[in-house]
This record gives sequence, C-alpha cells and structure tokens, in this order.
Amino acid sequence: MKFKKSFRLALNILLHSKLRSWLTIIGIVIGVAAIVAIVSIGEGAQANVQERLGGLGADIITVSPGFQRAAGGFRGGFGGGGGGGGNAATTTSAKNLTNRDIQVVKSVEGISFVNGIVSGRADVSFLAESASVNVQGVDTLAWSNILTTELESGRYLNQGDNNVIVIGSRIARSTFKQPLVLNRDITIEGRLFKIVGILKESGSGGDDNRIFMPIEQARNVIEDAGNEKIDSIVIKVSDANFVTEKSSEIDSMLMLSRHVTNRTKDFTVASSQATLERVQGVTETFTLFLGAIAAVSLLVGAVGIANTMFTSVLEKTKEIGIMKAIGARNFDIMMIFLLNSGLVGLVGGLLGIGLGSAISFVLPNFLSGIGPGGSVRTVIPISLLVEALLISISIGMIAGAIPAYRASKLKPVDALRYE
Repeated sequence: MKFKKSFRLALNILLHSKLRSWLTIIGIVIGVAAIVAIVSIGEGAQANVQERLGGLGADIITVSPGFQRAAGGFRGGFGGGGGGGGNAATTTSAKNLTNRDIQVVKSVEGISFVNGIVSGRADVSFLAESASVNVQGVDTLAWSNILTTELESGRYLNQGDNNVIVIGSRIARSTFKQPLVLNRDITIEGRLFKIVGILKESGSGGDDNRIFMPIEQARNVIEDAGNEKIDSIVIKVSDANFVTEKSSEIDSMLMLSRHVTNRTKDFTVASSQATLERVQGVTETFTLFLGAIAAVSLLVGAVGIANTMFTSVLEKTKEIGIMKAIGARNFDIMMIFLLNSGLVGLVGGLLGIGLGSAISFVLPNFLSGIGPGGSVRTVIPISLLVEALLISISIGMIAGAIPAYRASKLKPVDALRYE
C-alpha cells in the first residue's frame, strides 16, 4: 500500500471520530501551549539579564557592600547589596564602602577608571509637580567613560560641573505631565539643577529611571549619604581578558585594607560577565523545572492518544479484516494507525504552538511591573516552535505504537467475525 493511500485512510479515521479526536487533541494542545509559554518567559528573562548586565561590558567589575555565603548558591550580588540566594544562606552584615576603598582599588595596576557611586531617592519638583526619583552621584570622569548608554541629546557630565544633571529617558518622558527637555531647570530637594544631557532608552530600566549628578552634590540631596559613604564601586579594567585576575586582586587588597577574613568578609567583588553567567544558569534551571512540570500534561495527552487509538482499533476491526483479506500487509495496517496518532500529535502541536504564542504575546501586559526594569519580556525562538511540534508528533506516534502493532497482528478471519 502506498504511503499516500495510508495517509488518506489515517486522515479519514481522524475526521470520522471528531469528538473523540478533539478531546484527545486538547490534552496535547494544553501541554504544548504551557511549554511554549513557560520557555518563552525563561528566554525573555535571559534576554533581559543579557541586556542588563551584558550591556555593562566584559571589562567591568563591581564592588558592593555585604557578602552572602550559600551552600550550593552563588555569592554576592551585582551593583548593589547582598545578592542572590541558596540553601542555608548566611549573610555578613553590610558595612559601608568608603573613599578609602576607592583609593585601594585605584592602586591596582591595569585599572582604567574607578567610579564611586552614591545612590538613593530624592524629591524632584517641576512646574508645581513633584515626584520621588532615583538619584545617583558619580565620579563624572569615570562615569562618562564607563557608561554604555548613548546620549539622546546634550552631553555627559564633565569634571568641575556644578548644579547640572543628566537624566534617563523615562525620567524625561514619564515623570511629569510635561516632558523634561534639555537646558530646563528642575528642583531637587530644594536645589536648582539644569538638565545638560538626556540618555537614550537602554531597555533595561536601570539608567532609564535615574538622575545622574556629581557625587559631591548628590551627598547634599540624598538622605543619609554622608561624606564618606559609598554605595558601590564600578571599575573598568584596561584589558577584558584579565577581569578574573583583577577581580581576585581587588578582592585580596580590600580584605587587607578592611581587616576582614573569609569568615568576616563584608563586601562583594563581582565581574559583569561572571554574574551574567551565574544568573543565566539559575534562569535556565528554573525554566527547565517549570517546563518539566508542563510536560506532565503532554504525558496525560499521550495516555489519551493511546486510549483513543485502542478504541479506534476496536471500531475498525472488521475493516482491518477486509483490508487484510484483499492483500493489505501487517506493515500497511500498522502504518495507517501510526499516521493517525501522528496526525493527532501534529494538530495538537500546531494548535498548542498558536495558543502558547498568543499567551506569550499577552502575558507581559498582565505581568508588567515585576520584571527587570519594571517589565516582563517573552522571547519565542524558532527552534522552540520546531522542537515543540516535533515533540508533539513524536508523542502521538509513540503513544499510538502499541495499538497500531496490535491492529497489524489481527488475523483476517478473527477480524471479519468481530461484531
């Protein structure tokens, strides 16, 4: 029997048992849709991390207060406090970084720029409106050489600047009813500042939502900033190939300077690349875990396909006997039912991909505000869709293998006598 004829007979079986077929297909649809939606969220999270940390460059090292020890977890954080988590985690109380730590870092050979950062929130007023925004005080020379976000208009901060600021794109467009533009004056904690630069949208949300100013003036507008406190130190090394080596050297020198040991360590040194790899590893593991849970529904769908195929074999027993009586081989019978189960998987896979893609498209609208930069992103690689379709077809054919084999082994005489 030719493949074309076997396919036509398999399709005929599918079309003539619509209700039972659709009930079976629904199980596959749900499983495939869940996998596509979950994996797309994981892919989107990885893309966000890539943009958020990868955009800093492979030559960036960050020092932040606090140190976390975790059995099986990753240590420290990036650009901020303690960082991630793990089993039986213990965290050393964060002790502020100081200007002395900056000088220690600057003494390391192979360092191009060192940016000491003071950050916090401050009240901003413009045309009778007010808002609380993120303010970051920076070393102007180092900041302008480390920052990767491009300017939309104006200029970066320069050495010797006073009462001037550079603002992120969202600060410019969304903070007040009237957009902030270049050379406008705004009031921050009662002090007047002129906008000399507006950054392009970075997409990661960090720089987009900040106001940047010289560190000396930031200490005057950020509460509890003090004269010595540093919230984080961002370092640019001369050669990205030596980031790991320089990270270890900075770590050792700061431990000596701060008089701490591995047990009492109160700061974290992390490179952007190492942190990126760790966070991506956690994201991949989490995505695989959720994907495995979603795959359970595919197994349920496979059981449904097997049950449907057994029922189809019973219903078509007499037809099987007739086909065998007029010359159909065992292989022909088995192929018809395998194709039938494969078609169930194919239809379920296609519909599941469509449903999963639709869910991935609308999901960010419902989950906005909880992801990096205030948004959730979904990414659907073509490879994911192809793999999902192949998996659904394979599950269909595997689930239908035993019923198809039993159908092929029916004896013509017994099949013709079946009522």
